[in-house]
Amino acid sequence: MTTPTTRILTVLLALGLTTTSGHAAAQDAAKLTLSSAVSRAIASGPDVTTARANLQKAQANLRAVRADPTSIITTLTQAEQDNAAAGVTLAGTKLNVAQTVIGQYLAAYEAGGRIDLNSAQVALDRRNLQIAQARLAARVATQLDVNRAQTSLNSDTQELADAQAQLPVLKSQLARSLGLPTGTALTLTDPPAPPRLDASLATLQAGLDKRLPSLSQAANGLSLAALQVRLADNDYTPARTLEDARTAQANAQRGLDDAVKAAGTGVRDAYRAVQNAQEGVDIARQQRTNAQTTLSQARARLKAGTAAAVEVQQAEVQAAQSDFAVTQAQGGLWRALAALGAVSGVDVTGLAK
Repeated sequence: MTTPTTRILTVLLALGLTTTSGHAAAQDAAKLTLSSAVSRAIASGPDVTTARANLQKAQANLRAVRADPTSIITTLTQAEQDNAAAGVTLAGTKLNVAQTVIGQYLAAYEAGGRIDLNSAQVALDRRNLQIAQARLAARVATQLDVNRAQTSLNSDTQELADAQAQLPVLKSQLARSLGLPTGTALTLTDPPAPPRLDASLATLQAGLDKRLPSLSQAANGLSLAALQVRLADNDYTPARTLEDARTAQANAQRGLDDAVKAAGTGVRDAYRAVQNAQEGVDIARQQRTNAQTTLSQARARLKAGTAAAVEVQQAEVQAAQSDFAVTQAQGGLWRALAALGAVSGVDVTGLAK
């Protein structure tokens, strides 16, 4: 038997659960911009946190070595190089994380746009199927026309379902990169237009050994090898030791030269990819303008009674497709810029601060 007290407790419990679940829902929702997503990953992402801790450790070790009067020059040099390398690694990690997050953000955002576009296409397919069926009934179309319309509807409906299934997966990947709780509902705002690439290729190729972790490590190895040569070039060190040191230095120099050349080629290729992506954006924008003009003309013909409503609907879908093509092209440019930043060690996106 339910007593008044029991009913009161039940109501209070329900209210408490509602409040708690509402509070949890508020906690598990996040509205992001492309910039805020990158900033969050750089500020608190696991990879950057680890790189930052390694730099602090290297700095502490360098201070200790410098404070120790018994430290020999090779120990001091190694500590200085470790400190410099940790700084370069931190900067490189930030650029790599920015590249990852930019790619994940855009993938999720574009998936949402694909859902909208596919929904519009499915609506048009349904209308075309209705028209085909009506024409068949009026004996001005064949069953094949109906079958084709039905096939188009089925295909586009499947694409819509695939896009709807893909979106939460992509958002979940982004949430993990940002360190957000599993199940966080992400709202992604429109990405801004990508910046124009101002830096020249020569500028981005210069000083790679001071910005890229792999090249910095190779340059440090060459510096240490050169130090070993200087230390062995005297009248109390065996000639064989000096010869080995010079061989090691020559090998380190060749290794660095080869690595710098390969990195320069990578920067050149990434630079060209950015230029191609920028051209793609310009073309997509022009095609969007053309599609908007076509839509305006279709609406005018409908108003004048010289076009059917389905023609306007078709033009609307084509305009939506051109809008999405611009979104994809701009996303491609963002990705190309992020990739160029990662291979050059220079933030050309303006986001990896």
